[in-house]
Order: sequence, then C-alpha cells, then structure tokens
Amino acid sequence: MNFLAHIYLSGNDYEIKIGNFMADSIKGKKYLEYPQGIQNGIILHRAIDYYTDTHPVFQQSTSRLFERYGHYNGIIADIFYDHFLASNWNDYSETPLEQYTEEFYDLLRNNYELLPAKVRSFLPYMIEGNWLLSYAEIEGIQQVLVGMNKRTGRKSGMHLAVEELVEFYEEFQKEFREFFSEAIEFSRIKLQELKK
Repeated sequence: MNFLAHIYLSGNDYEIKIGNFMADSIKGKKYLEYPQGIQNGIILHRAIDYYTDTHPVFQQSTSRLFERYGHYNGIIADIFYDHFLASNWNDYSETPLEQYTEEFYDLLRNNYELLPAKVRSFLPYMIEGNWLLSYAEIEGIQQVLVGMNKRTGRKSGMHLAVEELVEFYEEFQKEFREFFSEAIEFSRIKLQELKK
C-alpha cells in the first residue's frame, strides 16, 4: 500500500494518520520516541505492510510484474493500488478526494515538528504536486513511477510500468477491490486492538 491507502486505513484519528504516513522513515524502535498515537500509527503501518505483502490477491498482482521488474514489483503494485483507490474514491468515502487530500496536507503542516527530516524534505513537493489527488489519473501514476525510477538510479525500469497498468487494467482493478475490502476490515480490527 502506498501513501493514500495507508492514510485512508488509519480511520479518523489524526495522530494515527500522521504516524502511518511517516512510518517508512522511522526505523526499528525509534518509533518509541513519539507520542502514543503516533506510535500506534507506525505499528498499524507495519501491520498493513506485512498483511499486504503476504496476501494472496496482492501476490497475484505482483506476480504479473515480477518478470520485468524483479523485486520492485511490490512497490509498483502498491502504487497501482493507490491509483485504484483514488480513481474509485467515491466508493470508499463520502468526502471528495480533493477535500480529503487538502485536509490531510493541513494536518501535516500543523504537525510539522513531529515529522522526520526525510518527510520534511519531500513534503513541499508532495503538496505542490498534489500527489495524493494525482494518483486518480494514469498521468499522475506515470509521474510517480518516473520519480521512483530516478530514486533507484534508473535501474528499476519502473517508469515503464504504466504499460502493464494499461494492459492489465481490469485485472489489477478487480484484484484491488477484492484485496482492499479485506484490508479495510483487517485495519479496523488492528485499530481496535491498538486503542485498548
């Protein structure tokens, strides 16, 4: 799961949303340095990642990408799934995606001091390019994949993966819908456990 799905699966708790969003930048036990709500968000993020990577439906999606992209297949599938969440947003939320993303950016601005340096460094670009909203369009996904390819030293070939997205669009979308309904329930239960 990429940014948008992680934020969505956090529910309405602001601290959990922030922690879940920044979790990839927090290694090992460093999460213990944060307030409890942020810790819970980081723990939730890690649980969702494990759940996703081991889910048979997600593995179906990644297997379609493995031959061409090797171990980058999971990252690409994560990005594809964010596209399907964004492009089908009205099926999952009553709040319009544009409003939802703006409110989330405001949340990050208002809690800037909590964000790790890595997140602070990319946040202005994220907000300026409105990454979360851009995921709804194939052009937005193309830009994300180009950026990811640059970050891998152009070794991954990820900038080409939009070809698979277009070619197998219906298959990926069907897999996303099946997986995501289960991921919502998994996250709901995990959140209940964390808040006890």
